[in-house]
Amino acid sequence: MSKNSANIDYQSLMKKALVELREMKSKLNALESAKTESIAIVGMGCRLPGGHDNPEAFWQLLRNGEIAVSEVPSDRWDINAYYDPNPNTPGKICTRYGGFINQLQEFDTQFFGISPREAVSLDPQQRLLLEVAWEALENASISPQQLAGSQTGVFIGICHNDYLHQLLDREPTEIDAYMATGNSHSVASGRLSYFLGLHGPSIAVDTACSSSLVAIHLACQSLRNQESHLAITGGVNILLSPEISINFSRANMLTSDNHCKTFDLDADGIVRSEGCGIIILKRLSDALADGDNILALIRGSAVNHDGRSSGLTVPNRRLQQAVISQALNNSRVKPNEVSYVEAHGTGTPLGDPIEVRALGTVLGEGRSSEQPLLIGSVKT
Repeated sequence: MSKNSANIDYQSLMKKALVELREMKSKLNALESAKTESIAIVGMGCRLPGGHDNPEAFWQLLRNGEIAVSEVPSDRWDINAYYDPNPNTPGKICTRYGGFINQLQEFDTQFFGISPREAVSLDPQQRLLLEVAWEALENASISPQQLAGSQTGVFIGICHNDYLHQLLDREPTEIDAYMATGNSHSVASGRLSYFLGLHGPSIAVDTACSSSLVAIHLACQSLRNQESHLAITGGVNILLSPEISINFSRANMLTSDNHCKTFDLDADGIVRSEGCGIIILKRLSDALADGDNILALIRGSAVNHDGRSSGLTVPNRRLQQAVISQALNNSRVKPNEVSYVEAHGTGTPLGDPIEVRALGTVLGEGRSSEQPLLIGSVKT
């Protein structure tokens, strides 16, 4: 082989290697971009206390400063039999109030392909998920019937099972073939996947108060990892039995009146409430390509646990600061770019100060007096 031909071969190899390096770099950049891509909210649905059964009604509730809390309805439990203002009274509840949705008994069994007999053992939480998910898809201008066979994921936050407790109060001979599937949390998400014929992940999440937010976090991760091409996510909670309220009352977690006094010197506890909220998610690039109506973007999120603190239910300020910082890093957002925070805002003398200080420590960084950080909580 001549010297010239050797040089030509060497140059050819170098050019090929450079092309491959550029392609590899392009693929790595694409993978990195996919891991941090914003997630678009393209549809919403909800059922909330006070008859606020869609996002527009909920917005009017917020704009008008209405209170959606009421006395416990008679179809839940007899509040006169359970009420006692003293939280230390055994078997009693120190408040008469809660947030309750309307028409819980109504359900179109035929529309959802469920027999009336099976519906008797179907947790109202599962019924609500079917109805509100359908409404959220319609809000997103997505035909539910066309999702069959698609890589659509379902991620649902759910933590209580009051209806199962009621069914278990029956005689053993009254237990039917549908009680387990009608009340299992895994089936709450699985029934949605079954009804719509979805092939993506189907996950029920129970992390107490944060269940729906963690479900949304997992949905975003699934979309970014290409496990799902569309995600149905949110949460549901229904109050049917007094037992948990008795427990919360004895633990001094409930306020004595009809509203949660978040960030207030008089804060004395929460108001238990129920409802269902579902959002439809897509990768931003897909939403733009499909011409979707983009309602908002999820830039990033983070999840952790308080670990060991001064008590099992006591928040850990240092770990709250850490998860806020991680969410900012994942979002590529600077602390002083955040103008408003919708806080957990439990309205408890223990939780509120810890949350506010954690927010102030992290989000106060680099902030001028002309950039106030507004915080609030819809719980009030």
